[in-house]
Amino acid sequence: MRSLLITSLILLLAAPAAAVTLKLGTLAPEGAAWMNEMRRGATEIKERTAGRVEIKLYGGGVMGNEKSMLRKIRIGQLQGGAFTGGGLADVYPDLSLYGLPLLFDSLEEIDAVRADFDPLLRAGLEEHGFVSFGFAEGGFALLMGNRPIVRLDDMKGQKLWVPEGDTVTSAVMEELGLSPISLPISDVLTGLQTGLVHIVGVSPIGALAFQWHTKVKYVTEAPMAYLCAVLVIDRKAFDKIDEADRLIVREVMERVYQGFDRQNRLDEAAALAALRKQGLNFVTPQSGEVARMRERAQGAMERLSAQGAYSPELYRRIVDLLRERRSGSKP
Repeated sequence: MRSLLITSLILLLAAPAAAVTLKLGTLAPEGAAWMNEMRRGATEIKERTAGRVEIKLYGGGVMGNEKSMLRKIRIGQLQGGAFTGGGLADVYPDLSLYGLPLLFDSLEEIDAVRADFDPLLRAGLEEHGFVSFGFAEGGFALLMGNRPIVRLDDMKGQKLWVPEGDTVTSAVMEELGLSPISLPISDVLTGLQTGLVHIVGVSPIGALAFQWHTKVKYVTEAPMAYLCAVLVIDRKAFDKIDEADRLIVREVMERVYQGFDRQNRLDEAAALAALRKQGLNFVTPQSGEVARMRERAQGAMERLSAQGAYSPELYRRIVDLLRERRSGSKP
């Protein structure tokens, strides 16, 4: 009897780890560079783990909008997905910080802030039950519409699309005199066609990918908000993977996301040039108007911070860092 128990224990310990399938959703269209690179990463993971870890990708929003994907993660239908910061704000509000309207002036400011804050936000995601693999830059959202916006007053009464559930951006846009219209990404093109939406804040890459550029005439060349994406996997699902295989998944996905982060900056410049070739009219805000917009926006963001929409401490740290850089006291 004792020998039988020992034999059973040895067989149990020697048994191979059960295969784990991770189903991940994204709004990225099938055929997009993001999807192609992710599929290559998934193939590498499957090969290096000898099939013990398989990643299945569901692109083009077939799993619904970000809110739907998050709900499916909670019930186990998905194990993760690619989200914007605002898309995960209900889980971890501080992810809204990078995308606060009119917070950043330049990519150099972005680089300085992200060097300090990427590790903090990734750690925060882990504490809230999600494993992440880094942030992928999406560029700056620019205002695009059928009327030129060069002054703060040009915004009054205009209907601006905001991502579904993004209460922070909605509050700031209202402060600027705009009327926020909350829609899922899949409905924005129709909204532009029907007049439900007058203005979109979108990166050049996004405008081309979703064909929104075909329904607008003007682009305001001033950074309105920084866009980035993050791939997350539910911690409980990730922990079901053998430890050695988890290291492989982290290595591959972190490398893929670092590649996205670098490449997207180059792709944004190319997309901006493509919009110019399409004949869109580029306009620049009049002198002092961006400062007026920022002053209005900052008042709203201070109130949101005090109300707990995101960490007042982290928000203040970003604002102070930017102030130091702009004053020349910090490189």
